[in-house]
Formats: sequence, C-alpha cells, structure tokens
Amino acid sequence: MQGSEFPEALIEGYHRFKDGHYREARHLYRRLAEQGQSPQTMVIACSDSRSAPETIFNASPGTLFVVRNVANLVPPYEPNANYSETWAALEFGIVGLTVSEILVLGHSGCGGIHAARKPENLPLSPANFLGKWIKLLAPAMSAVQDASHLTDAEHQTALEHASIRNSINNLQTFPEVRSRLEKGELRLHGAWFNVAEGELWALHPSTGEFSKVS
Repeated sequence: MQGSEFPEALIEGYHRFKDGHYREARHLYRRLAEQGQSPQTMVIACSDSRSAPETIFNASPGTLFVVRNVANLVPPYEPNANYSETWAALEFGIVGLTVSEILVLGHSGCGGIHAARKPENLPLSPANFLGKWIKLLAPAMSAVQDASHLTDAEHQTALEHASIRNSINNLQTFPEVRSRLEKGELRLHGAWFNVAEGELWALHPSTGEFSKVS
C-alpha cells in the first residue's frame, strides 16, 4: 500500500485544537475517556462540510451522537436491506446509548438533494452508489412533484424540507423507535440550516411547517 504525507492543513488544525480547545477542556476529555459517553441527543446530519452539527449547536464533546450521510437520509426499516450502516448507528444510539432526542438536520444547498433533482449531473462511479442511495428520496420527490410555480432555488429548499419530513417518517418504521415514542422515552425533531445566513429553522410537529429559531 502506497503511503503519502499527512495533510499539512490537518496537522496545523490539530495543533490549534491541542493548544487551544483541548487544553481548556482536558479534564472533560479525560472524564469522557474514563467514564464513557452518555449523550442525550442523536443527530442525523448530512456529510456536507458546511453543516457540522457540533459547530452549529456549539456542542461540547460528549453531548451529541452524530450520524452523517449524503443528504441526511434515514432509510425505511428493512432488516434485510443494504442500508445497514445508518440503521446500525441508529440502533447503537437508541438501544446502546438510550438517547432521548433524535434530530434530523438538513441544510441549504444540499448536493444530495440537487443530485436527486438533476440526476443527469450525477458524478457516478461504475458501482453507482450515489444513484442508488438518493433513490430513497423518491417519497420526498413525490411530495413536491408539482413544482411548476416554484423557482429552481425554491424547489431545492422545498425538497430539502420534504426530505427531512420523510426521514422522520422512516424513523418511526423502526420498532424500537416506535416503542420508545409510545412510552414517552423518545422525541423526534427536524431542522434545516441556512448556510449563507447561519439561520436554523425548526420543524413544527403539528403543522409540518418550518419556522426560524429566534
């Protein structure tokens, strides 16, 4: 296996972390190392480099259990399906860590959402992993199918919102999630982050609409 030099930008970032944040929070890191993690909130977020949950929520180490994938998607529960990685992380968070809150966090300008809208522009490998993955957006696409009255940007945002709602619906197909919801041991949330403005929009559970967090 051919090696290469470690990226200099990462080394510089690590030194800033070690000399700054870690120095200030070293007792917290040591306690987490000795006692383990016990986060109360699980976040299902996009892999996009502009929408890290830990940054958006200014979260301390040990407070968020984060799952990230293209377009922050939750597949429907299928024990024999090929989407086991996301469900394995969910199972660990729900059963292993007993989180009490799950947040599906989307964001503006999502590349995965854009790929679903304009599949002809997909950067595909021969295995077509991305194309297969974004097929999970089909129900969300159907929900905003009548987009003739929307601009391109509005349709993008509408599908980003619809995808969050769809992922929350899919979460409830998981028996352990359904059971804990019925017992009042778990709550589900949706939110959308506007990258350009730094604004967070929360999904209202009864209306299904998003409103800006003031």
